[in-house]
Amino acid sequence: MSFDNSSFRPAPSRAAKTPSAAERRPPPAHYLIAHSDGGARGNPGPAAYGVAIKDETGRKVAELSQYLGHQTNNFAEYQGLIAALEYAVERGPKALKLISDSELLVRQIKGIYKVKNSTLKNLYERAKELIAQLEWFSIDHAMREHNRDADRLANEAMDKGMGR
Repeated sequence: MSFDNSSFRPAPSRAAKTPSAAERRPPPAHYLIAHSDGGARGNPGPAAYGVAIKDETGRKVAELSQYLGHQTNNFAEYQGLIAALEYAVERGPKALKLISDSELLVRQIKGIYKVKNSTLKNLYERAKELIAQLEWFSIDHAMREHNRDADRLANEAMDKGMGR
């Protein structure tokens, strides 16, 4: 007996079936769009995040990046998300569409996947606290080639942190 898993998908959690009210609403007139990326060379290894932020018209608003030392790729992805959220909460508008090439991060924030790693659980909780402070939030996955600015910023931060 053969098993065709091409159409197999894990059962979504309850949270995935009922998106938040903020996710169901269209974006407000003014919001930020943040392309976020995190990476680690060696995983774990030298790590950094990069975030390219634009307004709803596509005008560049900010570029954020930070070298994180010896960390995992997933840790760096969460730090990028948190940096974008903190920017939106502190500077406004308190509306953010985040785009990440980390399918794991996107699915964890949406409640499709559980967060099992204790370090990531703490970062997940911090992200959820920040999301709750926003008036509107959306998160989507994009392929790496559609996240080039954030990837460049993360790599530049890794290079700088490694003394290159």
